[in-house]
Amino acid sequence: MELFGKLEQKKLDKAVLVHVDFYHSADQEVLAEFYELVDSAGAEVVELITTKRDTPDAKLFVGKGKAEEIKEAVMTHEADVVIVNHALSPAQERNLSQLLECQVLDRVGLILDIFAQRARSHEGKLQVELAQLRRMSTRLVKGWTHLDRQGGIGARGPGETQLETDRRLVQAKIKQLEARIEKVRKQRSLGRRSRQKSDYPTVTIVGYTNAGKSTLFNLLTQASVYAEDRLFATLDSTLRKVHLPGAGPIILADTVGFIRHIPHDLVAAFRSTLEETREADLLIHLVDAADSYRAEKMADVAEVIEEVGADEVPQLTVFNKIDLITEGSVVPHLDMNESGLPERVWISAKSKQGMPLLLEAIAAHFRGRFITVRLTLAMHAGKRRSQLYQLGTILLEGFDDLGNSEFEMCLTEKAWHQVRQWQEVLRYEEVDNGGRSEQIE
Repeated sequence: MELFGKLEQKKLDKAVLVHVDFYHSADQEVLAEFYELVDSAGAEVVELITTKRDTPDAKLFVGKGKAEEIKEAVMTHEADVVIVNHALSPAQERNLSQLLECQVLDRVGLILDIFAQRARSHEGKLQVELAQLRRMSTRLVKGWTHLDRQGGIGARGPGETQLETDRRLVQAKIKQLEARIEKVRKQRSLGRRSRQKSDYPTVTIVGYTNAGKSTLFNLLTQASVYAEDRLFATLDSTLRKVHLPGAGPIILADTVGFIRHIPHDLVAAFRSTLEETREADLLIHLVDAADSYRAEKMADVAEVIEEVGADEVPQLTVFNKIDLITEGSVVPHLDMNESGLPERVWISAKSKQGMPLLLEAIAAHFRGRFITVRLTLAMHAGKRRSQLYQLGTILLEGFDDLGNSEFEMCLTEKAWHQVRQWQEVLRYEEVDNGGRSEQIE
């Protein structure tokens, strides 16, 4: 086993799955999600073994009899790995691995494996490796039990020294990775401060994994972020500056998908990425409307949002995939809150249904910060004309009788204050502020 440097990911081939029902109704949907996780990891399922218990067995998690059944399935199918749909303690994982004589992976390890496969950016790879090493640090004894406290004259100590050496190597690597991630975090912080100075609001898309975040992000930004119908198809957060009609220029951010019982080490490791959520001006909470367990998954997302300190950020709930709802037809529509602001939007990002409603809902959250104006720009101000396209969203464009350019556009208050100082602006009118106009030539 490589204890430092880049961790090698073992390819999962034939897998025996183990699921335990602990009589909790909230866990009934976990089995379907378990299959999706295993599929995302690229394993071939050869058998599913289920059982019911009140509490986990302290030694083997599933009990001696069920463990023997699992061992028989492993031998029958010549399985490479046993994957348990629950978190195992280091001792339980070690005991099962020794009894079954094959690799044992719990839910946390499975998610880590998927993250290791999907991470593309330098930061994402660092974060996954850090989470892996933190997990490994509690399981090192598994590979070195034959060296631990060897007895006999002249043999006392070396085994213990080897184990402690490995632990020190892992701890040193963890500290090194933490320092590198802290450097990345500071760079992200500088980027956020720079965006704040530009006065462009940030809209961050969050949601349960596979809710369609990357598909919506690509649609709004005309980007080509990887999107696929499987869990954790994309991990690395992506930011784009876009001009949304009625809202003006904004920074749109796509984030890693959330999942129930997400490993704490992953939340900690991806904290610098998730800080984009905390610093946002608006969260788009994307929900799979066709998912029968959407309420539970919405609660799981809310829990993670609260954990990263983003629960005070205004939210717009967007129900996606309405084209997949089988019981009754759902048409795109807006639901308003008591203040008259959009609270929920029903859309399909894949078929582009309801996108004008979503844009209207986003714009409504920023109308206090944006101003719709009409202005006339001198005919010779070609450079200023180009700058207007960078500063705001052009709603209408034309020419007056003298050939001067006329615009109706949406600008931030800061940008509008800047434009009003231009000598090339001949006239302007603030449409949203009572139609006040002023001749300045």
